[in-house]
Amino acid sequence: MVRNYKPLIWALALGINGLIIFAFFLPNKENFKAYSFSFLPLLNAVMNGATFFFLLLALNAIKQKNIQRHRNFIFAAFVCTSVFLLSYLLYHFTTPSTKFGGQGAIRYIYYLILITHIALAIVTVPLALISIGRGLNMEVALHKKITRWAMPICERNRCNRLFINIALL
Repeated sequence: MVRNYKPLIWALALGINGLIIFAFFLPNKENFKAYSFSFLPLLNAVMNGATFFFLLLALNAIKQKNIQRHRNFIFAAFVCTSVFLLSYLLYHFTTPSTKFGGQGAIRYIYYLILITHIALAIVTVPLALISIGRGLNMEVALHKKITRWAMPICERNRCNRLFINIALL
């Protein structure tokens, strides 16, 4: 039975992107100074790395035609990226933004990568959710079609995030 995941996908995509945007403009972050969330960027990096690892394992599993193992690795990647998202939101809801202090050409490179990261992140959420929905419905041709776009965009954005984190150290 094919389920219609479109309303859930779009509600999640709009809700997640809306929360991320809201987190950067939330006033009174000073109220959270009593709490230390300094461990969250490391957790974010670990969850991003684990997601990447599970996606590679899922790709390998599907190339071997092992659908059940592929689904298990996709589920693990989804859990890791969900933990990342919750951690990311908690950090940005409670912690003032870090300003980039670089000067010269590196400043323009940083902002170019940051802008492309933001744009790709907005697109990645619905692409990943649509891909999962099509996979769950066993719409293999449609799943392959969107995943061929979604996977490279996701991974490029993961690399962008790594560069941004290193640049802010």
